[in-house]
Amino acid sequence: MMKGIFPVEKFRNVQTPFYYYDTKLLRDTLNTITREAGRYEGFQVHYAIKANANEKILPIIREAGLGADCVSGGEIRAALQAGFPADKIVFAGVGKADWEINLGLDNDIFCFNVESVAELEVINGLAEAKGKTARVALRINPDVGAHTHAHITTGRAENKFGISMEQLDAVVDSFPALPHVQLVGLHFHIGSQILDMGDFAALCNRINELQARLATRRIMVEHINVGGGLGIDYQHPNRQPVPDFAAYFACYNKHLRRYGQQTVHFELGRAVVGQCGSLITQVLYIKQGTQKQFAIVDAGMTDLIRPALYQAYHKIENITSERPMEAYDVVGPICESSDVFGKAIDLNGASRHDLLAIRSAGAYGEIMASGYNCRPLPKGYTSDELG
Repeated sequence: MMKGIFPVEKFRNVQTPFYYYDTKLLRDTLNTITREAGRYEGFQVHYAIKANANEKILPIIREAGLGADCVSGGEIRAALQAGFPADKIVFAGVGKADWEINLGLDNDIFCFNVESVAELEVINGLAEAKGKTARVALRINPDVGAHTHAHITTGRAENKFGISMEQLDAVVDSFPALPHVQLVGLHFHIGSQILDMGDFAALCNRINELQARLATRRIMVEHINVGGGLGIDYQHPNRQPVPDFAAYFACYNKHLRRYGQQTVHFELGRAVVGQCGSLITQVLYIKQGTQKQFAIVDAGMTDLIRPALYQAYHKIENITSERPMEAYDVVGPICESSDVFGKAIDLNGASRHDLLAIRSAGAYGEIMASGYNCRPLPKGYTSDELG
């Protein structure tokens, strides 16, 4: 039996809950990215490993030619182990530990995205101790709002990320006293799950203002890193399984003013892997309430925390039933009231042992899983393995 994209009979032999990754969709997505970015000279895409670091997924992304965007030493190690070239690794993060910086220096990664003067001074000192010069980009907080959830907006003045526009001149002035760091770029990131291209156009306008300001000081960097942020369609994953990368890259090509041979770097995560992953969970009980009924499943917020953390919506499907639709609150077994995947969700009539697919879970799903309640971490399987 196969319902939609899922090999249900093969799922019966796998311990739930688990993540299932459609590698054909992943490769289709990667092919679209490389094709659309390749229309413009100097566009380089890095995959944001924080979205999903599954060891079976990373080599597929590396094979497509993407670089890696890392926000921890552990992610740098994962990137290197997956075969990403060190000269295509960028390292961001507001709180880089010394060992993480040293790891980047030892492997001669492409660039550190620096978020404060204090960090710049530390990198300079650690590079000096190794007799090296670190390539850095300044992460600028452009104070550009994004039409997304408050918890995943990163480009406003009140966020913890980046260097403010007002501080930029002073930071640039500090470089002559820091001979072991080389300014090669500017870095920006305004948030995640952005679907309004106007937000990206607004970022381009702010970058244009900033570059014009630096040009008056005869300062021009080699590359501009615009971050990522492109969202996916959580409501209708089958309608648009591959995001609109054509519009995304065209927006930057149209609105971003480049100087000389500047390259433009992108850090896409959710848009790369979000739609290819689903969390497969088994119905344990159907519980009848006074006003509603609950489908109690064996997956919980420990396996997919986004609904509890962000009140995020994920489409849920019963992939083992053809019965008429009924409304359920789909909840997990964790001893927390927030352990809810969705309320009043219409599903094909559910029974014990039915399998549900929680869709669009390829990004910030498995990677954010925890062992709360002493639960084992969910395993991840690909369509290459399960068919």
